[in-house]
Amino acid sequence: MADLVNMTEPLALSEQVARLNEQVAALNGQIARLVSHAEADAMRRESWEDLQADAQPVVRDLYDLVVEQLAEIEREVSLEDAIRLLKRMASHTRTFESLFDQLDSANDFLADAAPITRELYDALIPQLALMEARGYLGFLRQAGYIIDRIVTAYSEEDVRQLGDNIVLILDTVKSMTQPEIMGLLGKLGSNLQEAERHADELPINTLALLRQMRDPDVRRGLAVALATLKATGRSDDA
Repeated sequence: MADLVNMTEPLALSEQVARLNEQVAALNGQIARLVSHAEADAMRRESWEDLQADAQPVVRDLYDLVVEQLAEIEREVSLEDAIRLLKRMASHTRTFESLFDQLDSANDFLADAAPITRELYDALIPQLALMEARGYLGFLRQAGYIIDRIVTAYSEEDVRQLGDNIVLILDTVKSMTQPEIMGLLGKLGSNLQEAERHADELPINTLALLRQMRDPDVRRGLAVALATLKATGRSDDA
């Protein structure tokens, strides 16, 4: 029996030591957590103090700027005016919300249209390059130059008179562009150039001119010219 008691006493002592070690370990953990919290609090206090130290000059400068600006507008804007403006802004809160909603909608539209715009841009650039290569853009630039010359050369009254006579002008152009007239003008131009090139060789004495009257082509040309002059000189009332 004595031996059993002697064996139990060391076992109980070992259990007590183990429990004591566990308590010590738990206490160490709590102390470590307390130390960690204390260090974190110290860091937060230090960060806050640094923030205060950094923010104080900025806040002071901002305050001085606000005071200076308010002093400049003090004669024009009173405190009552500012309060009344704030009241009006508060009464139009829904209007501001509607404006913000419209801005959001516009922003969403731009976001949705951006890919389409990019595709159109990518498709337009090659077409513009092709038009430039073929001379379309140069033609448009010269057309702008022509329009500029017309605008600077003619007054508003000239343009009005042109508008009054535009039908007559178009009818004249239509008549002049008939195939027969165009052929006659082309033939007249080429023959005139040919005659000008050999002007020194043409006979100019009276006998030679009378001799040419026997040429059927000359007589036909004179007949056409006289008929044209007669029709041109005919009175409109005839």
